[in-house]
Amino acid sequence: MSRSDSARLPPTFNRLAWSNLAAQSAEQIALAAAPMVAVLSLGVGEGETGLLQTALTAPFILFAIPAGLLTDRVSRRVLMAVAEALRALALLAILVAIWSGRITLSGLAVLGFVAVCGTVVFSVAAPALVPSLVTKELLPAANARIELARTVAFASGPALGGLLVGWIGGGPAFGCAAVLSAIAVVFLAGIEEPARPPVQQRHPLQDIKEGVVFVMHHPLLRPVFITQFIFNTASFLLLAVFVPYAVHRLALSATQVGITLSMYGVGMVVGALLATRVMRVVAFGKVIGLGPIAGFAAALVMALTTLVPSPFLAGLSFFLLGAGPILWVISTTTLRQSVTPSGLLGRVSAINILSYGARPLGSLLGAVVGGAYGADMCLYLAAAIFALQALVIWLSPAVTLDRQPDMISECGARPQFAR
Repeated sequence: MSRSDSARLPPTFNRLAWSNLAAQSAEQIALAAAPMVAVLSLGVGEGETGLLQTALTAPFILFAIPAGLLTDRVSRRVLMAVAEALRALALLAILVAIWSGRITLSGLAVLGFVAVCGTVVFSVAAPALVPSLVTKELLPAANARIELARTVAFASGPALGGLLVGWIGGGPAFGCAAVLSAIAVVFLAGIEEPARPPVQQRHPLQDIKEGVVFVMHHPLLRPVFITQFIFNTASFLLLAVFVPYAVHRLALSATQVGITLSMYGVGMVVGALLATRVMRVVAFGKVIGLGPIAGFAAALVMALTTLVPSPFLAGLSFFLLGAGPILWVISTTTLRQSVTPSGLLGRVSAINILSYGARPLGSLLGAVVGGAYGADMCLYLAAAIFALQALVIWLSPAVTLDRQPDMISECGARPQFAR
């Protein structure tokens, strides 16, 4: 993001950006600390940690749609602040349970589940709030700032969580995460959210149907959703088999595996920093298409390691897998915000979050195919699925857009798309 864009972003948006950084950091530290506490303090095995991870990811499937309904009905700033405060309380409860010696795996799972519900609300409400805080011209820069914060937290949070657990223990690590959540609440409290027209009270199922119909019938949003679902399937298929593949086929040590995986975060940071510059010189629709192409290229490079077992190629693959899709997230978020009426933004964001439901599907596919045919076949299959997601978006009208669409009016009149 350029300095001029950063300087023009209004102070009230900057409060949202700082709250986002604090909230995302709290999430990543807690997610890293939870399995470490389970293993080191409770002595659980792989199967039980798998159940813990299931509890920590379930809210994305269970509560994305309810979060979207609330986002379109109540103050988004207040909703995010309440959810973040709830997350802070859940993290503090884990801290107390650890210090009192009463922590159990079930307790850790339940409290972690509650904490992640705050993440779901933030992930749904923040993109819906951004268009009311900045002008249309600044939407790409604002989304890049939000994604940069998420990327920094994603890249550094797990390492920081591990260091905190090793240095000061699991309890204080959760305490640090709780403090970060509280800081996010403070920043949210200072946001000046513009008033919205009163919402007509209808049955929740009608509201859900309206959001689903809007996305699935929209010529630009439908292929974006389908592409993202396929991408999540392919990426988690690759991730499901990479660690054993890296150890057994690429002969990497644990440290080398960690360094290779970290290239994903490096790619995300580089992509987020360059996003607004790329969007100035490349047609808007072509930027949307770059992410899926980068994902396909990443899969091809990883598949090449079956013939040329190189840790450099594996690292390059993860770098591409991070850099390209960040451009996708920023550009498609801007697209959704531009073509969706304000009153629908929460539900449309929630439907986008539901594409994460493909992640366990990809992991399961990796377990089945890897168990039957080996890791090599998984990497070839991942490349084929990545090719499919690139094909879907490049055959869609989304890539024909010359510029960011005009903001749609609240009444729902479709804007004219520049092609």
